[in-house]
Amino acid sequence: MAFPEPKPRAPELPRKLLKTLDCGQRAVRAVRFNVDGNYCLTCGSDKTLKLWSPLRGTLLRTYSGHGYEVLDAAGSFDNSSLCSGGGDKAVVLWDVASGQVVRKFRGHAGKVNTVQFNEEATVILSGSIDSTIRCWDCRSRRPEPIQTLDEAKDGISSVKVSDHEVLAGSVDGRVRRYDLRMGQLFSDYVGSPITCTCFSRDGQCTLVSSLDSTLRLLDKDTGELLGEYTGHKNQEYKLDCCLSERDTHVVSCSEDGKVFFWDLVEGALALALPVGPSVVQSLAYHPTEPCLLTAMGGSIQCWREETYKAEDGTG
Repeated sequence: MAFPEPKPRAPELPRKLLKTLDCGQRAVRAVRFNVDGNYCLTCGSDKTLKLWSPLRGTLLRTYSGHGYEVLDAAGSFDNSSLCSGGGDKAVVLWDVASGQVVRKFRGHAGKVNTVQFNEEATVILSGSIDSTIRCWDCRSRRPEPIQTLDEAKDGISSVKVSDHEVLAGSVDGRVRRYDLRMGQLFSDYVGSPITCTCFSRDGQCTLVSSLDSTLRLLDKDTGELLGEYTGHKNQEYKLDCCLSERDTHVVSCSEDGKVFFWDLVEGALALALPVGPSVVQSLAYHPTEPCLLTAMGGSIQCWREETYKAEDGTG
């Protein structure tokens, strides 16, 4: 006799504040999980990048080498390398263990808003206010990019990478998806300057946030508008958005000090999580668990679901 499958647990939202870390970097411009969610990176206006164990609240290493504030960072699939970009127009490749700069790539004409590795961490893609995305070969000594994508008419605010696609959001109000297998470019016009784009975890949809205080869920292949999410405030800052670990909720920063969660299918607001008195600058969602990191001012906050119990008993 076959037993029935257990009912999947209802998704829990990370509404319990577990820890607040003062990062000591002046303003934290971005917070990012590593690939498995065990560590996180914080990008500081004091020119540093820091690696943390957020649940333990411990600082593991500080990376110094940028000439101006750090605006974005990403970790490689094997946790051996980091990349970062910032106000000094440079893209930096770091060795995680030693803390040393491996390469510094120069070529952008303005600050670098966003950086990503490809899946194999052989290429760094960087998006800049100079309206270009540049692809840098991590293994080559050549100083120039191996490719420049210059279709955008205004600054690039967001770049995401899948195994065969590059998703880019621009201040020109367009989301562009480069299909590297097909050699094709797909473009969807949103109309308002785009602050963040991302793929859904199942790869079927793209989420786009823009300065009209609206998030839009688009069908990746057709561009069809599947949902709109409103209630938060985003009119002047580049703020992060994402999907929860099981694609059940749309999540966004807000300029009014909260993080907003909407039910992906219904479009209804599920939670407005109060973080603090100022702008929620950045957020990161754990790849597999209901765990959220937020950045406000000089601190980051770590949030878990109500039922969470820490392994060391401090739940």
